Amino acid sequence: MVSPGSSSRHQDRDAACPVVESLEQIGSQWRLAVLHTLLDGEHRFNELKRATGANARTLSRVLDDLGEMGFVERRLEEDAPIATYYSLTEKGESLEPVFDEIACWADSWLDEDALEA
Repeated sequence: MVSPGSSSRHQDRDAACPVVESLEQIGSQWRLAVLHTLLDGEHRFNELKRATGANARTLSRVLDDLGEMGFVERRLEEDAPIATYYSLTEKGESLEPVFDEIACWADSWLDEDALEA
């Protein structure tokens, strides 16, 4: 419950905490790029590297981080040639509506901002 002396600014900061915490997990450029790419389905490491433009070291670190956080799972296929595949977990797939909303916002605002510049 809100006390009479508390400001709406304080309420906004409290409400933003889950947003800030979420962005700390998925908010880096490379994490977002990998998650968005994997929405299309399972990809091999080099496919992700090409699709995201990340270098191998960065991509490896990002995939490890996303795996530790439960967004991405890794599958090793040991047949010749050995291949590593990455896909979204249920937690990762649950971000699809978030990406859809960001795309809608971008369609509405990024074009308008470009016209005004």
